[in-house]
Amino acid sequence: MSTDVGAPEGANARELVHFVTQETRFALLANILQHPEGLPSMYELEQLNPSVSEATVYKHVQKLIDVGVVEAVALPDEQRQQGYPWKFYRLTDEGRAFLADHNLLAAEETLKRIYETISDKPEKMVKYENAPRPDVE
Repeated sequence: MSTDVGAPEGANARELVHFVTQETRFALLANILQHPEGLPSMYELEQLNPSVSEATVYKHVQKLIDVGVVEAVALPDEQRQQGYPWKFYRLTDEGRAFLADHNLLAAEETLKRIYETISDKPEKMVKYENAPRPDVE
């Protein structure tokens, strides 16, 4: 991903690396990478970051969307189920390429293994993890 893929105005690659590695944003990227489907809901992201307010999680996810690193993916209306999330977040192809180019994906498999060991997830989070997800490639 070059700076023409939605980087903050006038940012170069170094500044974009600094932007995505800000503590909260980098934690959110790690949460997306470690999620079993690579498509966590906002609730799951909030649960994985208990020391950060829900508003802050939302704000930083939106910033990552604004620069083109993350995108929101929604279930089609006919697949939505009451009581389950319908909007999820994933890395864009450009975001994944940018992170790979800057060696920021090296721990992806380790992150997934760590996520698998979380045993004290709230019931709602387990339910949301098992919610239907959109088919993405």
